[in-house]
Amino acid sequence: MAPHTDWSRRAFLRAASGSAALAAGGATLLSGCSSRTTASGATRVRIWSWMTGMDKYVAAFNAAQREVHVELSVIAAGLSGGYAQQTNAIRAHNAPDILHVEYQGLIQLLATGGLRELTEDLADLAEGYTPAAWQGVRPDGRTWAVPMDFAPMAFYYRKDLFDEHGIEVPRTWEEFRHTAEAVRQAAPGSRLTTFPLNDGSFFAGMSWGAGDPWWRIEGDTWLVDVAGEGTLRTAAYWQDLISAGLVQSAGTGTQDWISSIHSGRLWGLLGASWSVGTLKKSIPDDTGRWAIATMPVWDASAPANGVQGGTAFGISEESEVAEAALTFLRWLSTDPEVVRVGSEFTSPFPAWLPSREVAREVVPGDWFVGDPVYDVLDEAAARVPDWTWGPTSLGLFATLSDAFAEVTTGGTTLPDAVRRVQSSAVSDMRDRGLSVREGSPA
Repeated sequence: MAPHTDWSRRAFLRAASGSAALAAGGATLLSGCSSRTTASGATRVRIWSWMTGMDKYVAAFNAAQREVHVELSVIAAGLSGGYAQQTNAIRAHNAPDILHVEYQGLIQLLATGGLRELTEDLADLAEGYTPAAWQGVRPDGRTWAVPMDFAPMAFYYRKDLFDEHGIEVPRTWEEFRHTAEAVRQAAPGSRLTTFPLNDGSFFAGMSWGAGDPWWRIEGDTWLVDVAGEGTLRTAAYWQDLISAGLVQSAGTGTQDWISSIHSGRLWGLLGASWSVGTLKKSIPDDTGRWAIATMPVWDASAPANGVQGGTAFGISEESEVAEAALTFLRWLSTDPEVVRVGSEFTSPFPAWLPSREVAREVVPGDWFVGDPVYDVLDEAAARVPDWTWGPTSLGLFATLSDAFAEVTTGGTTLPDAVRRVQSSAVSDMRDRGLSVREGSPA
């Protein structure tokens, strides 16, 4: 999966959102920062993050050595204020040394001019990452962040109920519809899964699996194709299932959803690798009921898999202790101890391939039945096709959710909503001063 080395960084930096002011300001020293060394002489590194368990990772790192001391500030999750807080800090020349970046948010932070390029610093690690994760931190062929985990999507299902009623696990989306019909026939009050209309990132992941990137770059021009053939096919497919009453359309993670997956009103979940931990925590008494399979595909001869989420970390362009910050991030990304620490409170799926073997050894595997979880997730990660996030990705998730809200009342359809979102995405980017062309590459 070769990086797009012909991309121009100017395409990232031409937004009329005030980012140029930072670039023009030069490498101003951080304002109001404390001493960069501790009383013991260790280099002090500041990190902002909303990752669950980051305090445990920081504590383990600090206990393992004495040269670098990491100090964590917990901030709100990305779309709940974390990205805004980091962006404002960059513009105020008071950013922490390490910033929390999700793959879908990297370009928006990169557009501020506030991230340090890490191409040479991480070149020796390139072959060790899942290719899609490595590409995710190299949107223009240069490296801007350090991958930590990766989140390919998968299908989680109630194996006990599938077995009881003799229903096969669907491998294609055509089979998935037949499975949804079989579930409703076997248990009229139950449905196979829910399509959460309130989650734009979920729809992005589903569209990713259809193989048409929403953004690409040609020179200094962004190509915007949210309403591409694959995405419209995905939207029409799910509109059909919702209209036919074969799936629910409520959100996941709520108490009602938890009750539904535990009681059998929902037999499955289309989720990401982090859903392993979500299920274990939400329904701990369901041990031995659930199994995992790769996502259904459109074309069995060319299986493709979407992604929902995933974490990386960048270093501030203005950090005075970039080398120490990189020392911590290399440890966080590649050290086997990180997986051991993480296994105490979650089920990590590292972007660093050697750490997957550690995860297999230390993460308890008795909650699920059927195929080994990490085998399925490895296969899902290997199926991830090329995808480019755009400079307005995060805002587009909210735009999608708002546009989909009328689907339940019959005020619109998913394909029509997607077409409106395409128009909105193009207008938004042009308003930011970006060069935009609609459609797929010529």
